[in-house]
Amino acid sequence: MCPKRRKLEYGEASSDDLSSDWGSESESDSKHIPKPKISAWRKVRSLVTSPFIQTYKKQKYPWVQLAGHQGNFLCGQTQGTILKKLNGTEETCFKLITNDVIKPLVPEYLKTINMNNDSFLELEDLLAKFENPSIMDVKMGVRTYLEDELTKARVRPKLRKDMYEKMIAIDPLEPTEEENTLKAVTKPRYMIWRETISSTASLGFRIEGIKQSNGKALKDFKRTKTEDNVKTAFRRFMESHPHYGIIGSSLLFVHDDKCADIWLIDFAKTYPLPNGIRISHCNEWQVGNHEDGYLIGLENLIRIFTNI
Repeated sequence: MCPKRRKLEYGEASSDDLSSDWGSESESDSKHIPKPKISAWRKVRSLVTSPFIQTYKKQKYPWVQLAGHQGNFLCGQTQGTILKKLNGTEETCFKLITNDVIKPLVPEYLKTINMNNDSFLELEDLLAKFENPSIMDVKMGVRTYLEDELTKARVRPKLRKDMYEKMIAIDPLEPTEEENTLKAVTKPRYMIWRETISSTASLGFRIEGIKQSNGKALKDFKRTKTEDNVKTAFRRFMESHPHYGIIGSSLLFVHDDKCADIWLIDFAKTYPLPNGIRISHCNEWQVGNHEDGYLIGLENLIRIFTNI
């Protein structure tokens, strides 16, 4: 039984639940049947060799959003670009990255434009040079929510029926007796649990989605960049930013028959830390220390790709 709480109220689904990557769950997830537990390494390796696929139709030219909300993206007004719905934090990050060592591994930011009473970032279309590409989106870090999100959710917790339903769709045995009686869970409870069922908490990353061009298992993602190049570039980037937390960012792997590449994407939750706080990006996260575990995920990702 959960500890006794003050009276809670039911809340409706909102757009800020966790990070946007949990906004759309695949049909296969909702029909998941619990299976015997296997190691985190085997789970992640299985995702690479037996991926789920989520693609979008070609319009002016191909682009794919493996995770998130479809409404966040539009085809660009010029060849080789896409429009991403404006997020002020992400816009700031793109501008700062212009003079950073990591710039070659980030989509080029062109400008911010207004269209149809909305604002968008005009970005390089990462798939423009590929024909029928294979794509993998890997969400980095040991958590995908900000500490402030967890704190705010705990201040005025609401019972969420929608989150309870998502929970039992994945694992019917997870809710407590009290939660089953109420048929609802609080957002903090769901936030912490949701990270533990993927490789996010255990390995520091999770595979968000894979799109294959030919339906065959892909085992050569390490060729997109050499291990040393990726490791060196990201370490230099992380070490030069001990005052920033990088939450919910992804690595996007893309290749076709002729070329391959990798990019760092999604900066909506990359933020400056409180004054006096420094993080290593490679220590375990505890509430209050602001660690994001980015380099934990990178090390494990490289190790797994090397062993495939």
